[in-house]
Amino acid sequence: MYLVTPDPDHGVVAAPRAPEDLTAETEQALTARGFTWHNDIEAYVRPTPADEATSTAAAVCAELRTLGHYVITPAAVALAQFPT
Repeated sequence: MYLVTPDPDHGVVAAPRAPEDLTAETEQALTARGFTWHNDIEAYVRPTPADEATSTAAAVCAELRTLGHYVITPAAVALAQFPT
């Protein structure tokens, strides 16, 4: 399970719930999207402009789901995943 959210200090954060969520496939997918591991908050972070953070978080949520993870995210990010 992952928490994925825009964050004013880090851009977009993708935080695993447990070490078991850090599969090699997931780590590869996140780093391919420009995320790096941040030890202080135990999460992947990607500096992202505020006006792109919601759409970036939505794309990451979708990819994590395709990899078999449950994802928790704020409502704005969840709604951004639906076509308009």
